[in-house]
Amino acid sequence: MVWYGAVDLPRDQSKPMAEGRGPLTVSRRGSILRWFAKVPWQMTKEAPELQPVVFVIDDDPSVRNALTNLFRSVGLEAEMFGSAPEFLRSKLPDVPSCLVLDIRLPGPSGLDFQSTLVQENIHIPIIFMTGHGDIPMTVRALKAGAVDFLTKPFRDQDMLDAVSKAIEHDRKRRKDHKAMLDLRTLFDSLTPREQEVLALVTGGLLNKQIAAEIGLAEITVKIHRGHLMKKMGARSLAYLVRMAEILGVRRTKP
Repeated sequence: MVWYGAVDLPRDQSKPMAEGRGPLTVSRRGSILRWFAKVPWQMTKEAPELQPVVFVIDDDPSVRNALTNLFRSVGLEAEMFGSAPEFLRSKLPDVPSCLVLDIRLPGPSGLDFQSTLVQENIHIPIIFMTGHGDIPMTVRALKAGAVDFLTKPFRDQDMLDAVSKAIEHDRKRRKDHKAMLDLRTLFDSLTPREQEVLALVTGGLLNKQIAAEIGLAEITVKIHRGHLMKKMGARSLAYLVRMAEILGVRRTKP
């Protein structure tokens, strides 16, 4: 199987690998994490699919009841809240989810609450709904990461489509996060010397160059390299390079 084009093609090991891999953008990092989550040599088992939940914050009981019935009619779990503070006080289940949020709420507005969630590092896809929307408000919400912005009254199908999109977005985020935690656990299992060798290997240095730089015999470098490849579960140098990119491990120039 070929991953990312030519990067997995056989390489002449007598030639140093190019050091510059370019900046790891957010989209590229997400793609690499999704690649890592799919690799067959991972030791961890994928958890069974969890039932997603839709959270709704709206101060109008009739809206909350209507949305509860709508989501449950298609088999979705739903939890209702009358205010943002009530939502924050609740113990939320650790499952794929999204938040349907009214713009106009008692106290802080929905937009202000969106900013609060960002500041608190709470990652949950948001679908805004309002009866008084305008273009600047919509632009602000979407720029801050909202999945959709629906104006009341909206069609049931529009809400269901937005929720489906938001939950899928959260599934991918959770999968990427788990892949990152798994990879960090593997890296932390390395000794300090193995971590040092990993940075130099993925930085493009040959074994003899690494030996000269850190003052070890070449055979010792080969042993460290073999151990770290096994611990990281990396089949090839190309796999190891991707792992280093995700972790942000780079060679420190002497």
